Amino acid sequence: MRALTLLAAIGIALSSASIASAQSGSPPPMKVRSDRISVTVEGKGPDVILIPGLASSREVWTGLATRLRQSHRLHLVQVAGFAGSPAMPDPDGRVAAPTAEAIAGYIRRERLKAPTIIGHSLGGEVALMVGARHPDRVGPLLIVDALPFYSLLINPAATSDSVKPQAAAFRNAMLMAPATQVEAMQSASIARLAKTEAVRPALIAAAIKSDLKTVADATYELMTTDLRPELGRITVPVEVIYAYDPIYGVPASNIDATFRNAYASTPHVSLKRVDGSFHFVMLDQPEAFARAVIDFLEKRAPTTINK
Repeated sequence: MRALTLLAAIGIALSSASIASAQSGSPPPMKVRSDRISVTVEGKGPDVILIPGLASSREVWTGLATRLRQSHRLHLVQVAGFAGSPAMPDPDGRVAAPTAEAIAGYIRRERLKAPTIIGHSLGGEVALMVGARHPDRVGPLLIVDALPFYSLLINPAATSDSVKPQAAAFRNAMLMAPATQVEAMQSASIARLAKTEAVRPALIAAAIKSDLKTVADATYELMTTDLRPELGRITVPVEVIYAYDPIYGVPASNIDATFRNAYASTPHVSLKRVDGSFHFVMLDQPEAFARAVIDFLEKRAPTTINK
């Protein structure tokens, strides 16, 4: 069940409620756009970049943003092609890697000094790419229910080359499926991604707005990209928050081992499990998730946060 859940997360995703307007006393939201990403900036204080997952809207961070915007300047990223944003085809069919470069460019262009980066799912992989490939530009990384090589869930001995045929078949099946079948797959996938039933209809609706080719290309890229050899280049603290629920059908210790082994080569890494949650920890366990994020931020840059 755990493998199905995270593989569903590779191939489909979500949106949630709208991000509330900045509270009184904060600068009004500002939008910055490039070919690969658009960024909404709100709040004031130390910089925090938030990256949503595959086919997700930046609005997935609504609850967390409400807690942080009074004490941090939030940079809420929207990836091109996801949740209704215009698609930006890549000649090599990549999504995560160009997004990572766009975020690194954004950090440089906006002169951000060591921003904290929080990424969920595909966004977590993007955060790892930025941290490993531009270590001098980032602050601490918070990775939410993401692995540096997703195909480990299919086969612990998998390699980038060995999974290419399976990844290509999965991508092609997504592109060839009729619209009705795609919608049915989305509904089934969301049920494995979000434990909280009330949020599922909005997540399905948002997934339908995503560009199918962008999602298919990103799926292939995630399944064939192994970031483990690059993790040693990350020089900042990394915390990995991951989900567990008994419905996975495996002991929690097995999930612990999967994440521990996957991140074994990461310097300065810590792992934190959140129980009673599926893939979208911020929706299924919003209070536990917010506390974990606030603790992470306060350990590295003490500040006054609305708890």
